[in-house]
Amino acid sequence: MLRLMKFLKPYWYLVVMIFLLLYAQAMTDLSLPDYMSSIVNVGIQQKGVADAVPEAIRATEYDNLLLLMPAASATTVQGEYKVLSDATLSAADKAKYEKLYPILATEDVAVYMPSGKVDRTALDAILVRAVALRQIFEKGLANFPGFSSADIPASIAKLTMPDIAKLPAAMRTALIDGIYTNMDKMTVTVSTLQQIDAGWITTEYTAVGVDQAAIQTRYIFGEGGLMLLIALLGALCTVTVGFLSAKTASGMARNLRSKIYRTVVGFSNEEFDKFSTASLITRSTNDIQQIQMMLVMLLRILFYAPIMAVGGLLKIIGGDASMTWIIGVAVATLLTVIVIVFMIAMPKFKAMQKLVDRLNLVSREILSGLMVIRAFNTRKIEEKKFEGANQDLTKTMLFVNRVMVLMMPVMMLIMNGTMLAILWFGAKQIDAGHMQIGNMMAFIQYSMMIIMSFLMVSISFFMVPRASVAAVRIGEVLDTKPSIFDPKEPKDFVAGLCGRVEFRGVGFKYPKADENVLSDISFTAEPGKTTAIVGSTGSGKTTLINLLLRFYDATEGQVLVDGRDVREVRTKDLRSRIGYVPQRAVLFSGDVSSNVTYGNPDATDDEVAQAVRVAQATEFVEASEDKYAMAVAQGGQNVSGGQRQRLSIARALAVHPEIFVFDDSFSALDFKTDAALRKALREETSDATVLIVAQRIGTVLTADRILVLDEGRIVGIGTHRELMETCSVYREIALSQLSAEELAR
Repeated sequence: MLRLMKFLKPYWYLVVMIFLLLYAQAMTDLSLPDYMSSIVNVGIQQKGVADAVPEAIRATEYDNLLLLMPAASATTVQGEYKVLSDATLSAADKAKYEKLYPILATEDVAVYMPSGKVDRTALDAILVRAVALRQIFEKGLANFPGFSSADIPASIAKLTMPDIAKLPAAMRTALIDGIYTNMDKMTVTVSTLQQIDAGWITTEYTAVGVDQAAIQTRYIFGEGGLMLLIALLGALCTVTVGFLSAKTASGMARNLRSKIYRTVVGFSNEEFDKFSTASLITRSTNDIQQIQMMLVMLLRILFYAPIMAVGGLLKIIGGDASMTWIIGVAVATLLTVIVIVFMIAMPKFKAMQKLVDRLNLVSREILSGLMVIRAFNTRKIEEKKFEGANQDLTKTMLFVNRVMVLMMPVMMLIMNGTMLAILWFGAKQIDAGHMQIGNMMAFIQYSMMIIMSFLMVSISFFMVPRASVAAVRIGEVLDTKPSIFDPKEPKDFVAGLCGRVEFRGVGFKYPKADENVLSDISFTAEPGKTTAIVGSTGSGKTTLINLLLRFYDATEGQVLVDGRDVREVRTKDLRSRIGYVPQRAVLFSGDVSSNVTYGNPDATDDEVAQAVRVAQATEFVEASEDKYAMAVAQGGQNVSGGQRQRLSIARALAVHPEIFVFDDSFSALDFKTDAALRKALREETSDATVLIVAQRIGTVLTADRILVLDEGRIVGIGTHRELMETCSVYREIALSQLSAEELAR
């Protein structure tokens, strides 16, 4: 799998961008529960009062607060507040402050006027306890969950503010210091204290005439607006990550397909014997698609999920770690389920790609042999074969899907159970005054983030086995080195020979075969002459031609073209000198002109017309409505076998090669067309070397030289008349096709 990561190299900058965007997305997602908690705790429960620092309170209550804090703290607070008296204000200030605080007309007001010397947070830390004590002394200890007689003795809690004010200064200082010492040891959170304080502050705001509804609305809309902006930023990051991930994965898949295509195109016949066509198609399509899908998942989840899990855990510990054990139990249960499912599904994932290969192989075999299947009425047999392959794949996929479907309810059960446990224990914490409702809601969200992170990682890991199998299969193709390759220091052809072909003691056997297919083959084909090769089926005729074209390399001896061993020159230079017409005529989707000019894209219209004329294809080409633009289907399925052969011959003629190779290329032609074609070819190829492999004796009668192969050896060389007299194998083949009188003529 890691070997294929080099194909990501051109997209490294996109991967870096994805990681940065995922980090930004994770940070935005992790911040949203805090905003939601603030809106619930402060905006709704505390009516917009964010801390224990009141903007304005009655002067009498201000004095009470100063009595309830240590002397140093009281001095600090006095530096941040100013007591406004209606009698001491100027007319302009009086109008201004009475509009803000209507009670100023009858009572003095202490207004928060920061000096800049003390941070508001530090001031809040002082006032949060003083305001809480003010509430306790006014309403009683029993009304405030979380406080106990251990924190503030009941006898002290029963004191009223007038009682506190009447105490001697030294006694009051000692009492307050003792209370503060105990309060520092309390388990009640600062946020819970602030919620207690908010009730008293809102009462004071009402008393001085502050618009409390405006404060609450301003806070909720402010926090909600920030939350919306952060959510939009996170959504933008998500969309961008999706786009970049898709671009990166599809780009890597494109590069992989191109690499596989270039590798496969460079294969010799020996490499094609290792991989079936169906398997190569599956590897370059389905296998690459599996890797592409996995890469998208990895880029979008594998980096994002750990950040969310760790970030969520840190948020929970930083907020309230008392219920962290619930997350631990949930994650442990989740991982146990994932491991069990992984062990069950892993073998099936590995088998799935091979079953896809099998289905493609059967489908391709049936579709390519459909005419034969119909002719022999074996449709039912082939349907059973296809149904078997289809059922095997379907059963495997259904098994995997059932496991995954079973996994989802289990995951939902774990998630809902976790949520229920948080609500159960969270309610007790809230009742005890150790947690606020908004904090519990944030805890639930962070818990879901952590569990979902583990779930996302597990789902992505389920794709890894199938993708890793696909990667191994792709690696097998990419790691296969072609047995036919150009030499490091290629040589040029010897000038002046112009198409001379020579076989010197050539022998050949297929890889892993025990015996030679060809043995001791020696002959020379001269320019301007036609050399024919005949023999019984399996005698090695096509194999001999494959050695000339270097589809295989000879295992013994040498094959020379224009004085050079074909292994010493570039394959491109070698094949550019040969016009090849294969035994099975192959055409490509397009039109007549594109097929004829396939080997020579620069051929003119006159050259195309000449090649078509010599190949005896003018009649059916000119008869079509589109003529040379006549559509040709893939493989030439919309033309007859004879027409395919003639267009293949025209394609070879358009190259103007030095050597023509016709591998049984006239078998689909009638005798009249065959004779006319051979006559036209003699005129067109008078200066070239012509090699003809044929089954029909009538095709080779006029050849300058005929080679007779039998069981991979040359058993006769000569003209038709010479071979009829000297070669029993040739004579037997000839008499099996033509009568003695026809042969004599």
